Amino acid sequence: MGKNILKGVFLVGLGATSYGMLATMVKLSYKQGYTTAEVTSSQMILGIIGMLIINFYQKRNKNTPAVKATNKNKLHLIIAGTSMGFTSVFYYLAVVYIPVSIGIVLLMQTVWMGVVLEALLTKTLPSFRKVIAVIIVLAGTIMATNLLNTTEVPDWRGIVLGLLAAAAFTANMFTANRIVVHLPPSKRSLYMLYGGAVIVLTFTTITWPGTYNFDIFIKWGLVLAIFGTIIPPLLLNKGFPLTGIGLGSIVSSLELPVSVTMAFILLQEKVTLIQWVGIVLIILAVIIMNIKYRRDK
Repeated sequence: MGKNILKGVFLVGLGATSYGMLATMVKLSYKQGYTTAEVTSSQMILGIIGMLIINFYQKRNKNTPAVKATNKNKLHLIIAGTSMGFTSVFYYLAVVYIPVSIGIVLLMQTVWMGVVLEALLTKTLPSFRKVIAVIIVLAGTIMATNLLNTTEVPDWRGIVLGLLAAAAFTANMFTANRIVVHLPPSKRSLYMLYGGAVIVLTFTTITWPGTYNFDIFIKWGLVLAIFGTIIPPLLLNKGFPLTGIGLGSIVSSLELPVSVTMAFILLQEKVTLIQWVGIVLIILAVIIMNIKYRRDK
């Protein structure tokens, strides 16, 4: 059981790391004149195509056990996948109004939202270890984004959208842990992407200005699909059933240092010493959680 938890931690950590790259890429695409609708729709469409290819090859692989999804399973996964679509739309809209560093702070509210959600679902109080880890992660989050030293007041639209993205991402993590877990991760991810596509394409239709730059598919759509739509759902769908939503939420905090590092390298955002200390604190909290788990098991 201990090995399974560590495996889940590794998978969720990789998925979160992949997610951490997205905000910087989205900001770069905005600088080139692309819209949120173009970014989200190209990412989702190419992501579905990629997942269809993965499922096709797995179906042809005779070593892979065939597990069929019922219509009820498919419907549940499609509904659950809408949270993925809402996360993308809200988060990508948020970074239109606020810096990447503030956006990732707001998205990281999934840490406490996840632990609270697990406590409500299980009707039990979170363990002392989880509470301490969440406090360390949140303290590290504030330091890592230099929130205390900033003098600019963030745009309220960005704050609201960022918190909505955090709530949607928490729901997404919950569904990765609970909904139709007997199906292979690739098949679950595909149907969840269908649900996400419904939200994203609806948003694209509503906000469509009459033109659409199809260059987005080549320039940014593919890389966003790989790191935001294909890799993370596969890893999270496989990892969260092993970790549980509380521990998984804490491990997913690795998204923060990756996001800050990407913004530092590609957007030339200034990263101070206190921010690096915050990043180390977050990683330390994750390590403490997993060492403790290993001893317990």
